[in-house]
Amino acid sequence: MKISFVAGLLLVSTVALAAQTATPAKPPFLLIDTHNDITSKTVDGLDIGATGNPTTMTDIARLRAGGVGAVFFAAFVDAKYVQGNHSANRTLQMIDTIRTDIVAAHPHDFALATSADQIEAAHRQGKIAALIGIEGGHAIEDSLRLLRDYYALGVRYMTLTHFNTNDWADSSGDIENTAIAHHNGLTPFGKQVVTEMNRLGMMVDISHVADKTFWDAIETSQAPLIASHSSCRALTNAPRNMTDAMITALAQKGGVIQINFYCDFIKQKANPPTIDDVIDHIDHAVKIAGIDHVGIGSDFDGIECAPVGLKDVSQFPNLTRGLEARGYTQGQIAKLYGLNTLALMRKVEAVSRRMQAAGAQAQ
Repeated sequence: MKISFVAGLLLVSTVALAAQTATPAKPPFLLIDTHNDITSKTVDGLDIGATGNPTTMTDIARLRAGGVGAVFFAAFVDAKYVQGNHSANRTLQMIDTIRTDIVAAHPHDFALATSADQIEAAHRQGKIAALIGIEGGHAIEDSLRLLRDYYALGVRYMTLTHFNTNDWADSSGDIENTAIAHHNGLTPFGKQVVTEMNRLGMMVDISHVADKTFWDAIETSQAPLIASHSSCRALTNAPRNMTDAMITALAQKGGVIQINFYCDFIKQKANPPTIDDVIDHIDHAVKIAGIDHVGIGSDFDGIECAPVGLKDVSQFPNLTRGLEARGYTQGQIAKLYGLNTLALMRKVEAVSRRMQAAGAQAQ
């Protein structure tokens, strides 16, 4: 079909005008959530592929809707399993639910990842990278051999404590309880745990720990640390949150604070928190630590209350819009959402290679 010269000019002009007025496509973010507890339900039979469950915050459809590219699924070990030495058994069950009930059961959606490179590879394939983080250092039952076994099974961070003080590290959850025997931070064995995690390439997670445990970990660790799901104590005075001094030290070590969405850690007021309150914590952490040392650790499905507008994993786009409204650029959001975590992982991996090349032996 032939068209006249004038008609051709009109067609070109129309296409050009449409290109100018169309909303430009936004670059995709690699969104890494460093703490999700849906595993405490999949271990009991929940199918993460099932949709419409009003009692959960996470499923495949909602992860896709939220644009989530990678998740550190929590291998959470409740303190009750310490009784009778059942912590390791529970830890193995939790690792298995990630590997079997999530990744193996849904191979088109998930890929197990154990490194920063594997996260990016999964993202290129259109899959959600599934990673494993142990929550509660009592999981190792005071055995570095078990710690190494967990690493071999894919665990890439361990929270040194949960709400309970263990045999080698004090927790923020019971630090004021005089009935609990405390250690004034990390014991000598606790420092061995940190060093062995460095050698293996497992991130040291200081969420949940007592303040002195944090400072001991900062001093002991050769690698940057992660706070997988913590917020800012200056805004919400909860022991689980980090002080400005702690956030500064974490950043100076090369680490990342991953902001937690739990209502009580975001806002201590009668009214429920909103996305704006979450962004207030992000803003504060960025001001204290710098844009390169802040990320996202939602704690979805490990919390009973989430901010208005961030009720589940599908609502991350609301957070993106909120950050844009506060003036964050696309590049800055990309850092908060995933690039900072990838950089942290690569630093930890590099320390491990260096230690092993220097002949560092298993503790």
